[in-house]
Amino acid sequence: MIEMVGFDGDDTLWRSQEYYDDAQAAFEAILGRYVDLAAEGLRTALLATERGNIALFGYGAKGMALSMIESAIELTDGRIEARDIHRIVRLAKDVLGHPVELLPGIREAVEAVAATHRVVLITKGDLFHQEAKVAHCGLAGIFHRIEIVSEKDTATYTRLLREFGLPPERFAMVGNSLKSDIAPVVALGGCGVYMPYHSTWEHERLTGFAMGERVAEVAGAEAIPGAIASLHAA
Repeated sequence: MIEMVGFDGDDTLWRSQEYYDDAQAAFEAILGRYVDLAAEGLRTALLATERGNIALFGYGAKGMALSMIESAIELTDGRIEARDIHRIVRLAKDVLGHPVELLPGIREAVEAVAATHRVVLITKGDLFHQEAKVAHCGLAGIFHRIEIVSEKDTATYTRLLREFGLPPERFAMVGNSLKSDIAPVVALGGCGVYMPYHSTWEHERLTGFAMGERVAEVAGAEAIPGAIASLHAA
């Protein structure tokens, strides 16, 4: 029996990844003035730099910008001009300032689940940015608790479930990332509702994960309440 349902924020409640994709495209356009993008393997280099910096900078637009600047300096052998570094900083500001746009049907889905279960919001990323998204999303009042965390792994979910006073088997997580939203919860004995988003950051991709009977995959928000009901009755 499921007593509590957690919802992810970015690309589950509101749009996010496309703003980062746009920033990536603009970054490549900037670097294209200095290097052959195909020959230099820009995307691979940037992803490697971002992954290496997560422990220092965390997730979000600020860490993205710092990693872009570091990659740009390395890939151009220091030839990148100051005005283009400033353009990279502006890319991060644009991402930080994007509007909070809820995904179709998600408000109704959260309200429907909240009518039968305690619901919590568990999102990761830059604290200021996530706080701003929560404040502007119009859903904050529905959740019993809102948690902004630096990482979403088994250790984090173990801590949160302990604070909630809830065994893992009575918890289900709804999200678009198998790596951050579904796999850690399932590993602890909980359930997951996986709602893929049309664009996924490479760092969040997870291969070889067996969905199993404790995970329901849905194509859109309107199917979330039914998926929770099915997991609840299983």
